[in-house]
Amino acid sequence: MHPHIQHLIRCIDLEEKEQAQRYRLDQAHTLKQLKAEGLALHPVIVTRRNFGYADYPEISFKLSFPPEVSQFRDGAAIECFIPGEEPVKGVLLSLDGRNGEFRLFAPDFPDWIEDDGVGIKLAPDTRTSSIMKKTLGELEKNKSLFKIFEKIHGDDLSADAKKSINASAISFRNKNLNESQQQAVAAVLEHEDITIIHGPPGTGKTTTLVEAVVQLVAAGEKVLVSAPSNTAVDHFVKGLLNRQVKVLRVGNTSKVDAIVFPHTPEGRMSDSKHQKEIKQLKIRAEEFRKMALKYKRNFGKAEREQRQLLFKEVKSIRTEIKKLQHYYEEKMLEEAQVIAGTPVGLYDAELDKHHFKTLILDEAGQCIEPLAWCVFPMADHIVMAGDHWQLPPTVLSMEAAKAGFNTSILEAAVSKITNVHLLDTQYRMQPAIAGFSSQYFYKGLLKTAAHLLNTGSPVQFIDTAGSGYNETHGPDGSSLQNEGELQVVLKLMETENLDPLQTALISPYAGQVTAARELLPAGMRISTVDSFQGQEKETIIVSLVRSNDDGDIGFLKDYRRMNVAITRAQQQLFVIGDSATVGPDAFFNAFLDYVEKAGVYRTVWEFAG
Repeated sequence: MHPHIQHLIRCIDLEEKEQAQRYRLDQAHTLKQLKAEGLALHPVIVTRRNFGYADYPEISFKLSFPPEVSQFRDGAAIECFIPGEEPVKGVLLSLDGRNGEFRLFAPDFPDWIEDDGVGIKLAPDTRTSSIMKKTLGELEKNKSLFKIFEKIHGDDLSADAKKSINASAISFRNKNLNESQQQAVAAVLEHEDITIIHGPPGTGKTTTLVEAVVQLVAAGEKVLVSAPSNTAVDHFVKGLLNRQVKVLRVGNTSKVDAIVFPHTPEGRMSDSKHQKEIKQLKIRAEEFRKMALKYKRNFGKAEREQRQLLFKEVKSIRTEIKKLQHYYEEKMLEEAQVIAGTPVGLYDAELDKHHFKTLILDEAGQCIEPLAWCVFPMADHIVMAGDHWQLPPTVLSMEAAKAGFNTSILEAAVSKITNVHLLDTQYRMQPAIAGFSSQYFYKGLLKTAAHLLNTGSPVQFIDTAGSGYNETHGPDGSSLQNEGELQVVLKLMETENLDPLQTALISPYAGQVTAARELLPAGMRISTVDSFQGQEKETIIVSLVRSNDDGDIGFLKDYRRMNVAITRAQQQLFVIGDSATVGPDAFFNAFLDYVEKAGVYRTVWEFAG
């Protein structure tokens, strides 16, 4: 087996081990600790129960406290628990503010689901791990794909010369594409083994990719679209629907965007005659469940066996429902021009019978490498799109991260593949906001669209040095926060007359986000930098938090996080921080120099009193 494949499998094992250790709930790792680390939500208040698409129990809940939820992403593996009972495995479908929904992998709701003290906690995603290891184990058998693997992980940096692309022969459906976007679309249509579309913030990456798909579909192709998160998949799908492309969105679709839902198997079937057949089976399953539930928790051997038999019948009906759904879904797959889903969603859709010439993996800069190899075998030609100068994938294991497991497939490939096309014009930010990132990350190649002109003072740094606004740990000893910086935010909102609905506060630290939600105006978007990637607002306030005597800036050292933070604003960007703490770092020193030349450098004393 290739040494790098062995290395990736070892990293998957390390990550799995770290998840198991971090998420466990026992005497050594208490519920209080899990909550402090943002790994458990407890207690949750159950607001609704129902049986979902594949007849699994689904639970809607609300929280009575502002949660620390940055790690509770849609699709995350969870366990529903109550102290003293066996936990039940499931998946988080959604979490928005204090309201959420999850699905349990069980024949029925546990008896204790509406008792006091129910909670959910993150659980190791062993299924995704096993899919990734299986895929990597089979990689060398696929000769053409393994050649690409060797190209990415070989020593030869001059494996192929970059070809010039002629876009003039293409009749573009979208007449508003700029030259770099047209070049990127033309490159996709060339069907090279690998094509990389490098899309810095605000450069219209989705617009470009949608045009490429429209062109491929017009040429009679069936296209596969993927991204590592459900949110990114839905964003792409909405772009395709706006262009009247027939899309089937597969995978964890219970909480997809309302616009996308009618284009999921569940949405398509909810209005069909096939749903009646499935409804009858669900009624039968419900009857067996009710009969089983007559046997309460304390019962003898005969009753236990009877209950098990009834639940076995429920399981058998559920299998029948799944077979029917699979039959109807197969028909939908045949009719679709584009099939979209996360790598695991596409893997589960069992697409072996379908041939795809082109796969587009969007947000490839957020995709760990083994996950990408789960979908790469599904098509002849691979298009990766994203920006390796934004945040990398999240990896829990420090050991695996040190071994490079958080290196995305895009970052691994971009230095070895010559077929890379930069989208070079940004349409989001005033030039002064985009300027620093263009210089530092994009070699000065990122231009601003001509219609965007600097107005007012687009970039401001508010320096808290010497103010005593020091970082502290949250009340539960968890993530860092800085109350002084939040007081500056309040003053800033007032003095600059900022509209809370058009303003977002983002911070690298989850503790600061939790504290801000208690203090700042209702309706204002408050988020970690990581959660805000891919989004934008008219005004962005960035709270850096770090302020200490040691010049310790922690994970602010990953400058890609700062690149995301300072490229979210359209009109105004305010960065609040302690220059004495961050200034000695070369990156932040360069940023402060930039603000002095291109923006406004202010001190916290302007906001005193």
